[in-house]
Amino acid sequence: MEKKEKVEKFPRMPKVWEAVIVLGILIACLAVGIIVYHVDPHVPMLLGVAAAAIMAKILGYHWEQIESFMIKGISKAMQSIIILVIIGVLIGVWLNAGVVPSMIYYGLKILKPEIFFVATVLICSITALATGTSWGTMGTMGVALMGIGFGLGLNPAITAGAIISGSYFGDKMSPLSDTTNLAPAMSGTDIMSHIKFMILPTVIVYVITLVFFGIIGFVMSTGGDADVSKVNELQDSLSSMFNINPVLLLPPVIVIVAVALKVPAIPGITIGIVCGVIVGMIFQPGCSFGSFFECGMNGFSCESGISEIDELLNKGGLMNMTFSISMTIIAMMFGGIMEETHQLEVIVNKLKKIVKSPAGLVTLTEVTSVVSNATMPEQYISLVVPGRMYSEEYKKMGLHPTTLSNALESSGTVTSALIPWNTCGVFITSTLGISAAQYAPWAVFNWIMPIACIILAFLGITVADKDGVRLLKKKRLAKKSA
Repeated sequence: MEKKEKVEKFPRMPKVWEAVIVLGILIACLAVGIIVYHVDPHVPMLLGVAAAAIMAKILGYHWEQIESFMIKGISKAMQSIIILVIIGVLIGVWLNAGVVPSMIYYGLKILKPEIFFVATVLICSITALATGTSWGTMGTMGVALMGIGFGLGLNPAITAGAIISGSYFGDKMSPLSDTTNLAPAMSGTDIMSHIKFMILPTVIVYVITLVFFGIIGFVMSTGGDADVSKVNELQDSLSSMFNINPVLLLPPVIVIVAVALKVPAIPGITIGIVCGVIVGMIFQPGCSFGSFFECGMNGFSCESGISEIDELLNKGGLMNMTFSISMTIIAMMFGGIMEETHQLEVIVNKLKKIVKSPAGLVTLTEVTSVVSNATMPEQYISLVVPGRMYSEEYKKMGLHPTTLSNALESSGTVTSALIPWNTCGVFITSTLGISAAQYAPWAVFNWIMPIACIILAFLGITVADKDGVRLLKKKRLAKKSA
């Protein structure tokens, strides 16, 4: 009797409940870590990676394969990681050169008592665009503006809503923002294409936001004089520390022009660094090449004696980007395992049955991002998980990856502020002193943006084919040719 050959056990497809268990463990670890113990999401996310790896072993994969899945996942985000490194250097250089201080200084000049709410949105937009951080903007300019609004006798919840709306607009559209870099990394496009595609829908919502706060400001205007002493104090401090000059606005203009001319992200941002060094050497007498090296590495540091100024300017540098970089690496380790072992696939196969059109896929993506913000209360996760879950479905439908990246940013980035237990909601409440239940109705940009993106998707504006042509434009061209 012949001896039976040993049959090698090949990896099998996971069952839906197995994949859901892994996601459940991830959610539980993040919820306990962030909500209960108030820790950063990195280690809880790493526990989620361990759960995904254990499930991969149960499915029959060898450790060498699991390790390669993690490395493959990280490799997909390498462009974003490189850009984050360069952006860290850029922020440090621009602060040292007086570029960011000049942007903030001139932004403060537009503040007028009779248009306080609109001015608040604009000031926070400019600051967030310059720094790439909504948290930094709210923790500095936001605090000062809350005080001014209180002095005017205005509703603090509305003031907070205007601050949040402007801060998240600037964060969403700034090439310096980590989320603006993370979203295209998850979808498979570049940051320049991502920002360009976001301009139309984001500007539409931004105009609605400005009109809304303009009407509110007109209705609620007390007609009194504003106590702008805090703003004057910030301006005086900036002008005493830096040689403020309109020419210092040139580097960000050059970066914007680079976006319009479709210059690749890495060389485009590098040009901004070089321009920052040049104008800094010209206009800031205390600047030297050595100071730019130091600020590029460890960020700008100052002690002005004004806490708002110090908190606003003490940032940047390559080392200060390690938080975002390490979070991206760990998240992509999780995504790599879930994707390569088909754990995401079995979940998507269930969900995609309800999707019949590109607009439906955009809707499902946004809903998933919002749910991620609520169940995995960390902004980065709301971009990473849905991004990895649906990227293949966008390809199968013949959609350009900017359609996905725009959907992620229009939901995951902005709705994080509306959820009280999300890290963003907790930060805002502790910083501005207003609860999410109070400010959320007035953070109009944040809750209109995802709704508008879905509506515009059904109109063919926030959906593009594989060549990057919006479906609305494609339909118009088809009618003309017919």
